[in-house]
Amino acid sequence: MLELKNITKVYNQGLITESCLFQDFSLTVKDGEFVSIVGSNGSGKTSMLNIICGSIPVEGGQVCIDGRDITRSADYKRYARIGRIFQNPAMGTCPDLTVLENLSLADNKGKPFGLSRAISKNRIDFFREQLASLQLGLEDKLHVKMGALSGGQRQAVALLMVTLSPLDFLILDEHTAALDPHTAEIIMQLTDRVVKEKKLTAMMVTHNLRYAVEYGSRILMMDRGHVVLDVGGEEKQNMKVDDILDIFTRISIECGN
Repeated sequence: MLELKNITKVYNQGLITESCLFQDFSLTVKDGEFVSIVGSNGSGKTSMLNIICGSIPVEGGQVCIDGRDITRSADYKRYARIGRIFQNPAMGTCPDLTVLENLSLADNKGKPFGLSRAISKNRIDFFREQLASLQLGLEDKLHVKMGALSGGQRQAVALLMVTLSPLDFLILDEHTAALDPHTAEIIMQLTDRVVKEKKLTAMMVTHNLRYAVEYGSRILMMDRGHVVLDVGGEEKQNMKVDDILDIFTRISIECGN
């Protein structure tokens, strides 16, 4: 279980541009939940993910996983249990290394480093099988440099990479935003399948309201550092895109937009 307890986050503290995004913000995500997070720009969606992953510090509060306080833990230590896929397909992979080399690096995550070969021939068939399961023809591109793949192909490989080693949490930061609609649909279907098969706890920030409605078990809507909508279970399953759009519109009117 992931818990954010009384989080306070202030940007540009002490400057004329000082801005308090979160004030005593709390949130609990239970094991096995797939949470879709929506909201306008500046609502705190990505900042919340960065706080969970340790990319930015907080001025107050706690980040806890299974009751253990990780607030002061370095981001690389948190990534032992957290996998993250970014909006930019170029992030999270090494463009000058081949697909095989990228997968080998991910496969060795958390293992002791030594002077042995990074690529194990015994794992090549396994990698090929995993790539074939994506149904994108990537099993024939093991020796192609990652930078030569399309954005969608890179996101698919990135999804495979972060889930090669055991994970507790999958963080998806607008991971389909830079893709064309057809490819984005494929990546979302892959994401949903991977989350279910590996029984992951997932948090997905998205601006695509349809994805938020169709995928996952819970929807959060954020506005100016607050959760203004939190729906799960049967209520979430019965929710329509227009329902979320109506709330978006109301908030925009209240903000004078």
